[in-house]
Amino acid sequence: YVHWPFCLSLCPYCDFNSHVRETINETAWADALVTETAHMAALAPDRTVTSIFFGGGTPSLMAPATVAATLEAIAAHWRVAGDVEITLEANPGSVEAGRFTGYRAAGVNRVSLGVQALDDVSLKALGRRHDAAEARAAIALARKTFDRMSFDLIYARMGQTPEAWRAELGEALDVGTDHLSLYQLTIEPGTQFHTLARRGALDLPDEDSQAAMYEATQSMTGAAGLPAYEVSNHARPGHESRHNITYWRSGEWIGIGPGAHGRLNESDGTSISRRQEKAPETWLGAVARDGHATAATETITGSDRLTEVLMMGLRLRDGLSHADMQRAAGSSWDEAVNPATLAMLVESGLLVRDAAGVRATAQGRQVLNGVLDRLTD
Repeated sequence: YVHWPFCLSLCPYCDFNSHVRETINETAWADALVTETAHMAALAPDRTVTSIFFGGGTPSLMAPATVAATLEAIAAHWRVAGDVEITLEANPGSVEAGRFTGYRAAGVNRVSLGVQALDDVSLKALGRRHDAAEARAAIALARKTFDRMSFDLIYARMGQTPEAWRAELGEALDVGTDHLSLYQLTIEPGTQFHTLARRGALDLPDEDSQAAMYEATQSMTGAAGLPAYEVSNHARPGHESRHNITYWRSGEWIGIGPGAHGRLNESDGTSISRRQEKAPETWLGAVARDGHATAATETITGSDRLTEVLMMGLRLRDGLSHADMQRAAGSSWDEAVNPATLAMLVESGLLVRDAAGVRATAQGRQVLNGVLDRLTD
């Protein structure tokens, strides 16, 4: 995972590590990303890279040459799978979209567009800089330029009705994409929306309307051949995000860039977490000084590791296999959780247990936090 922390402006709902700067010394940033890549490679030698994800912030503000330099550094230090998935998050604004051919030439083969809405009123309310016409144009260009593409939409927005969401989702499905990320609007602490919500200044849909939108999302995407393979992600078979599945299956990944997190796993279920310095200038200075900007390292074991593995894995439609549990948590299902609790959740229709492993039902995924609380109690 490579984090590019800069945006043209900050969206009122976003709590990601994003920053606005008038000028950026991109040569220095490219050099620092290459330098930190070399440091991480020394910590995790003899690995094969199966996916690379440029996230942010707004990675589509990066020069294609910076993307190319980072990819070249990764290839210099690790084996890279022949079918590696290389994703770049992009905003649909015309300036960013115009760089698509440069990113493709650098090696990017999948783009994830932050569309968020398909009408101008909602886009303005969400603080987005693009309009709906630019979003549609970017979707069309991405389909022509990249082997694979996805785009994001946010639903349960201010003033939105289930009928309006069904119409918008129908349009999104009509464009023929193979992957959609569909997120219910959540109000995150520290954001502008959080301040407005505390004042009662956000006209959010009620719980019944939110539930109706969720149900419409599941039924419409399923009927269109893009069923949910994770709580908020929908894809045609074979077009799932390989990179994100690595997270959900508690695999290993390297985090490069400000605020990036990484994980290296031991065979006994122990996981080593690394977090990079969050502030862009602090990160840049640390890399120049030390060759890396790791701010914290943590060893995650026992019940903490189990909670993490369950929390991530049960988000997937296929859940966690018996092999997944052994690999990620170092124990079998019967060793990891109370068998009586597991049986009760199966009997309640919230989980399914079979020869493949354990997975949440559609009903269970809607109340997943409660299921996890029971399993880890």
